[in-house]
Amino acid sequence: MLTRAGYQKVLRLGFPFEVLNRDLKLIFASNLTGSFGDGLFAYLLPYYLKENLKASAVEVGILYAVISLVAALTLLVAGMLADRYDRKKIMIAGWIAWLPAPLIFSLARNWLQMFPGMVLWGVWLGGPTGTAYIVTSADKNRLTLTFTAISAAWSFGYIFSPALGGYLAGTVGMQVVFYLSSIFYASACFTLLFISSQQATGYAKHSKENDYSFSKLIRTKKLLSMSIFFAAIMFTLMMFRPSVPQFLADAYYYGNFEIGFLGSVSFFGSAVLGILLGRMGDKWRKSYAIAASMTLCSVSLIFLLLFGGLPILTIAFFLAGGSYLTWSLLGAIIGPLAPERIRARWVSIPQTVSMFSSFVAPYIGGVLYNISPYYPFVLAITATISIALSATKLLG
Repeated sequence: MLTRAGYQKVLRLGFPFEVLNRDLKLIFASNLTGSFGDGLFAYLLPYYLKENLKASAVEVGILYAVISLVAALTLLVAGMLADRYDRKKIMIAGWIAWLPAPLIFSLARNWLQMFPGMVLWGVWLGGPTGTAYIVTSADKNRLTLTFTAISAAWSFGYIFSPALGGYLAGTVGMQVVFYLSSIFYASACFTLLFISSQQATGYAKHSKENDYSFSKLIRTKKLLSMSIFFAAIMFTLMMFRPSVPQFLADAYYYGNFEIGFLGSVSFFGSAVLGILLGRMGDKWRKSYAIAASMTLCSVSLIFLLLFGGLPILTIAFFLAGGSYLTWSLLGAIIGPLAPERIRARWVSIPQTVSMFSSFVAPYIGGVLYNISPYYPFVLAITATISIALSATKLLG
């Protein structure tokens, strides 16, 4: 029988949100609401593009490449704005940019008409802004767990929404799903109105120093090596991820509901594994958490290629959830290295490099998939194993 102290310890292991202050809890709530809306359609979107809008695998890859390109371009802008202005307002603006995207998707009748929505969906003002806000506000001794706990909000939001989105798509149609998503985006935006304002301290005094220009920062050896490392991770992940729903349909003949269910499982895995990897990063090394994340990804892809039964695939997609933590782990590793007055700009550099590297990844994945549906996944298995082996050496 558990003692009171033992019971409290179990609660702390399962619910690490004690590390979040009021503002971070509101960000958690915003991410949870927004991710639920996002999950209603995001996991099904590649399948919807091919089955409903008759897009080829290459055309799907082009659309996802557009998202990566727009994200890469807006991350640098977000970094500059977040160091100069109120970070709260920049995060709210990021959600406002997303609001029309699902509505545009609902009106599209071919894959070309998806472009405006994809452009807006790619606007990622919250990337460096949110990272800088969290690092400034959080307990520095528990930073990895803080990032993975907030990241878990996205995962919790996705646990039920892909399955629900798949069910609704099969019963009332994807247009209704898109409308619901936009409503949840608006709710996420509204929640952020209640967080505290935050501005970078010392920006006005140091903003004109050449030592903190983008061209100078990108030549910083440590920052450059980390940027390249995370770029390799993002390229690998974005190369195969858009093909997963289609592979399930082509190889194992699954439909909307089964694909949505497996998507939900992967995000449940992300929530659970994120907490475990966060604790690992704080207790030992953050590089161990990255290595574990990539190892779980490779194992999940091996299962995906070898087994078509739903029970085994459920395990595989749970393990795949470990690979959804790259962005939060990047923030936990790189964020504390930056001076507060330029933290958002500093973080935006590896995020931007990562996004540029993944710009052509969906297209390459689509080309490989056209040759053989197995090729993108085999290449990703090799890459993730290599990244896991090199993580400790490169990150320390």
